[in-house]
Order: sequence, then structure tokens, then C-alpha cells
Amino acid sequence: METPVAALRARLAAALGAIGEGDCAPQIAPAADRRFGDYQTNVAMVLAKPRRENPRKIAADLVARMEVADFCEPPEIAGAGFINFRLTPAHLGERVNAMAVDPRLGVPAAAAPRTIVVDFSAPNVAKPMHVGHIRSTILGDTLARVARFLGHRVTGDNHIGDWGTQFGKVIYGWKHFLDRAALESEPVTELVRLYRETNALGDRDSAVSDECRRELVLLQAGDPANLAIWEQCVALSWGEFEKMYTLLDVAFDERLGESFYNDRLAPLVERLLASGLAEISEGAACVFFRDNPALADKPCLIRKSDGGYLYATTDLATLEYREERWNPDAVWYVTGAPQALHFQQIFETARRMGIAADLRHVAFGSILGEDRRLMKTRSGDNVQLADLLGEAVVRAAAIVSEKSPGLPDAERAAIARAVGIGAVKYAELSQHRMTDYVFSWEKMLSFQGNTAPYLQNAHVRIRSIFRKLPEGDAALRGPVHPVEPAEMELARRLVLYGDTVPLILEDFRPNLLAAYLYELADAFHGFYEACPVLKSDGDTRASRLGLCGVTAAVLRHGLGLLGIGAPDRM
Repeated sequence: METPVAALRARLAAALGAIGEGDCAPQIAPAADRRFGDYQTNVAMVLAKPRRENPRKIAADLVARMEVADFCEPPEIAGAGFINFRLTPAHLGERVNAMAVDPRLGVPAAAAPRTIVVDFSAPNVAKPMHVGHIRSTILGDTLARVARFLGHRVTGDNHIGDWGTQFGKVIYGWKHFLDRAALESEPVTELVRLYRETNALGDRDSAVSDECRRELVLLQAGDPANLAIWEQCVALSWGEFEKMYTLLDVAFDERLGESFYNDRLAPLVERLLASGLAEISEGAACVFFRDNPALADKPCLIRKSDGGYLYATTDLATLEYREERWNPDAVWYVTGAPQALHFQQIFETARRMGIAADLRHVAFGSILGEDRRLMKTRSGDNVQLADLLGEAVVRAAAIVSEKSPGLPDAERAAIARAVGIGAVKYAELSQHRMTDYVFSWEKMLSFQGNTAPYLQNAHVRIRSIFRKLPEGDAALRGPVHPVEPAEMELARRLVLYGDTVPLILEDFRPNLLAAYLYELADAFHGFYEACPVLKSDGDTRASRLGLCGVTAAVLRHGLGLLGIGAPDRM
């Protein structure tokens, strides 16, 4: 069954053809104010100026030609020329009943599946993951989940920072003052200590700095001893990263770090120079964009005058490899907004190299502390991700213990993890990705308002209804036939799911799904208060149980797309 928006768009397109506007692409959207209907279009106002006609007259002509009586009440014309549509109660029931037996819950698969590489998270080896990694990791994971569900072929690639000048200092520290016991108990903390102590020594003694540079040269030349130390650094760091990814329920298909592309850098630069795409300027190899006004004075540096390579070089080599291996239709880079210029340069260079993939920088803003400044510890360091996630689980555990003190320890721990990690994820995903938002424990763990616990609690309420029935989940449900206003509102919200999920990938906005789920949970809570389920009987009870069952399925599935668990108890 096509979604309501698709059905209305098709009927409206036919009416537009009948008035000579067959080339017009009509827009149908959920009504901004539900008092006026479920869906609306402003196409009459769009056509009014070029046709030099009153938009209400155009709207009347379209309404007269639209055949929607099989699923809509008579369309209404409002304001300057809006056309409002309201689904009939019978059709709402039909759609909810169809969702109940549809594993996709009414969400259509992509008409033209694409091959997509999603580049996200990307922590640096020998450094702890910190609060700054939250947005890329959670946003990238959600976009990959949604794209896969819609039928796209997705490769999630964690392009870790595992190469660079810092390793000269880490290797020097490893050789001179490594604490083996500390390395075994807290490996990344020990690697950070090695780097910092060596850096401080180098500031006081130039001979140490010279020795660090020699260690780096040896590593880059393939010295076995230094390579072995570097490999241990990578393995130990990834082991710590994996703990965070396991806690966040985030997985990757690949984790090809910067080192993987090291041998590709020199040949890439030489090819770009030989083809004329790059040129030497003051000893450095650069790509100039003289015919692009936005980048005319911002060349892309791909090799420094001392022969060193840059992030741009690695990113171009990475893109070439991805094209060779996966031939992607699109590559999405989920990184912070400050990298906008870098990706403009990379994308323009790639286009000139003949790379045809649709390249997108999925930018995002910053997480702020409650002082509305970048979130830091009191010492000024970045807040470590392990500390933040651990505190989320501890705080959630306290709330769960207070609400349900009789739960077994293992179940309480699992619920605390789902609530705590879900709260952190939802605080991120409920924002527009470009918004700088304030990280507030009190707000994100609240059971009231637009939070993960509020949504999870709606699911818990539904599960508690079925637990009270002798038949449990096997209880007779449906067919759904909404009658009461609260039933109608819940059914309306449910049928919007199929039109909401595909919109997420248009401009990469998981907050649209978060907003939908919040409104669905709100509608359910209103229904729960106004329409007794277990105290009703006969067809009314079966219909309400049907509404409950589909609502639980949509909440569980939608939260799952956001990477958030939906516990049965809290």
C-alpha cells in the first residue's frame, strides 16, 4: 500500500494534468495545524502568479478534479488557497491494520537503491575518545541504519587516525619510560602520558625533539622495532574504542585508518602533477581552483614543501580507494562544521579527478556545557567518552532502582544501560544536526518532555497492558476501527511513519524521526488516559489492543533506527 503522501500526490498530479499543469511537481505535507486536516498542499498558490489567477480559484479547479473519496473526506480550501485533506476513519483503520501485518510498518523501500559509504566516528590512536566524538558516531550510525532499512547498500567506514607525527613522540616515550602495568590496565591513558611527558621533555631539550623526529623517520621507513610498537598502539587503542562502540551498540563494516593509504600518497600527487590538476607553488604541490569563485583564493595543499603529506592527500587517496573497491553512488562524511572548507576543496578536487560519486559533508554543531561553552572538564580537557557514558548508566540505574526496586539485578542493569545510553543518543538526535546544544543530565533523563525515557516509557506502558492479559501477546487484536478523538489522533500519527522515515535522508535529519516518535508517544499517552483498553470489551477492546500493538511496534522500530533500546520494563 502506498503511503498517504504518495497517494495524494498521485491524485493531485492527475488533477494538475487536467488543468494543463502536468509538469508541476506537487508538494504534499502533513498539515501544520491538525484542526484543518491531516495533509495539505500550497500548489494553487505556487501556480497563481505564473497563471495570473486567484489561487482559491485554482484550488477549486483542482479539488473538483481530484478523486479522493475512496480514502479522504471532501478536500477543503483554506486561507489564500491551501488545500487540506483529511483521511476518513475507515481508511485510517485500514492503514493501521495493514501496518500490523507489514514487517516494514508501512515504510516503502527505496525505489532506486544506492551504494553508499558512510565515513564516521574516526577517533585518533593513542588518544581517548571524548565528548567531541559523540555527534559523528551517533549521527553516522543512525544514518547508516536508516539507509540500510530503506534498502541501500551501506558500508560504514571508521577512518581512524593511526598515522602521523605524534607517533615519533609516543615511540620515544615507549622506549624510555613505559609503565607496563599501567599499559595493561589503562592502555590509552598510558599512551597519552607517554606523549605528554615526551612533549614536555622536547620543549626543554631540543635533543629529545631531534630523537623523536628520528623515531618517526624510522617508523615511516618501516623499521621493525618501531612498527611493532606502532602496531601495539593501534591494537590497544582499538580495544578501548571497541568498549565504547559496544556500549553504544555501534558497528562498522571497515576501519581502514590513515596508515592504510600511506603507500598511495606519493603516486597520487605525482599523477595530479603530471595531469596538470596540481602544480608546484613555493615548493609545495597544490590544486588551484581559479575558475571557482568560492575557492579561487583557497588552493588545496596536497604536499608540503618539505615533502610531507596532509589530511587532504590522505582523503583523496581514500576516496580513490573507495571508488575502486565499492564504486559508491554516494560518500557521506559525518564530521564537524569547522571542516567545511576542507571538504569543499576535497570534493572539487575529486570532481576534477573524474570521481562521479555524490559527495556530501554531513556537518554538525557542538555540544556545550551548562555554561554554554564547549563541554570541558574543570582542568580544561575534553570530557572523556567513557566517563560520560558511564555516568549516564549510573544515573539511569538510580532512576530505575527508584521506580522499580524489585527488578532482578541483571534486568535492572540492562534497563539502566538502555535508558542511560538512549538518553545520551536521543539528546543528540532530537536536535537539528547544525544546532549547538547544551548537555543537561536533568533534561535528558527526564520522563517528561521530548526525551528518550519519555518514549521508552510509552513502550513500557503498552507492554504492561499485554502482560496483564492471560493471553499476553497472543491476545486478540483488531481490526482497528478508530472512533474516539484520541483513537483517531493515535491512528493518524501511526500512518505518518511511512512518510517520515524516508525524509530522514533528505538533508540528513534524524531529528525528524525523533520529533515523529515524540508526537507518537504523546498521542499514545493521550489515548491511554482517554480510552480504557483492558476495561473495554468486544470489538472496542480488540481495536484498542490493535492500536496498542502497532504503536509499540513503531516505537520499538523507530527507536531502533536511532540506535536506542526499547525495554519492556522500567
